[in-house]
Amino acid sequence: MENAQDKLKLKFGLVGKDISYSFSRGYFKTKFETENSQNTYVNFDLQSIDELLVIIKNTSNLKGLNVTIPYKEQVIPLLDKLDKKAEEIGAVNTIRFAKNNQLIGYNTDFYGFKNSIQPHLKSHHKKALILGTGGASKAIAYALKNLEIQYDFVSRSQKKNVTYLYSDLTNAIISDYTIIINCTPIGTYPNIDQCPDIPYDAISESHILYDLIYNPDQTKFLKQGCQNGATTINGLEMLRLQAEKSWEIWNKS
Repeated sequence: MENAQDKLKLKFGLVGKDISYSFSRGYFKTKFETENSQNTYVNFDLQSIDELLVIIKNTSNLKGLNVTIPYKEQVIPLLDKLDKKAEEIGAVNTIRFAKNNQLIGYNTDFYGFKNSIQPHLKSHHKKALILGTGGASKAIAYALKNLEIQYDFVSRSQKKNVTYLYSDLTNAIISDYTIIINCTPIGTYPNIDQCPDIPYDAISESHILYDLIYNPDQTKFLKQGCQNGATTINGLEMLRLQAEKSWEIWNKS
């Protein structure tokens, strides 16, 4: 039988693939230590999203999960309910365990992105290019819409909602879109010599280059922007903000 002390030890975690580098585990470990909390945060590194329900069933005191690449969209059919914003976005990065073990999906990525880019926005930042079409890019699009910034998607292959292929991008197009957001994993450690294939010569002081990657803290994508005088932002503040929002959601009564 569980004693009162065990009941206080709640478990949280991150669901993803190849996530040993994870920001979230370190962030919450430090948070719990600072608060003298018995809570723990673990990585659930899955080869397939189908493994998730087994993990949930076999993990006691599980109270909440974060979800990362490549499962932000794949996880949705396994959930009982979606928060309105997560439903509109079409991607989930936070799961709350509600009464009767109901799994409710939320998206805090859009909140983290919106609040981390907002202080850098100026009147000429009216159009954005979103590089990539995965789950994270959907939250970015939602935030940009919220900020009344026009956006278009760039992808390697033609698909629904994609305006440009990388091969379509010209200096004129890059000059026209003064916000460029990398939502792809290109440039993540250890592949730090890689970057999205765009015409960097057209980047100027008017641009914001935002990379959702935070390891390394300055990707090749951001370095190239920096060399041309652009404002550059990595994904760390977005992660911190979305993590705090997740914590708020998990602690709802």
